Amino acid sequence: MEFEIVSPERVVLKVDIAQVTVPTVDGEITILPMHVPLVALLKPGVIEARLKDGQSEIMAVSGGLVEVLPGKVVILADSAERAHELDVEKIEAAKIRAEGLKEQVRHQDDVEFARLSALIERDVARSHAVKRWKKIKTN
Repeated sequence: MEFEIVSPERVVLKVDIAQVTVPTVDGEITILPMHVPLVALLKPGVIEARLKDGQSEIMAVSGGLVEVLPGKVVILADSAERAHELDVEKIEAAKIRAEGLKEQVRHQDDVEFARLSALIERDVARSHAVKRWKKIKTN
């Protein structure tokens, strides 16, 4: 199957795959060849694309849409990053800062609280993607 994941900034990945697992708001799904056509909302999480050679490509996504078409899977992501591009220390530091700010605005600013909550979810997904990538890389 053709696979393409696009964010507003760039085409993150465009390759042929054997399967892909994505985090939808209704649960994680694995898309294989001949999957029924589908459009679903994505939640922050980890995407794992299994390439035809058996290698895996791990990415973090903060949300968006997945569309399954005959022979093709397209993801339009709010943000998406390949795991090998990420720095765990920077992610953890950003998450800690956001958690501290979130507590400060908890009862004062609902919009800012929601924004910070989304940032924390994104950073958790990014951290999980890096950990999964490192685990696969060492095996």
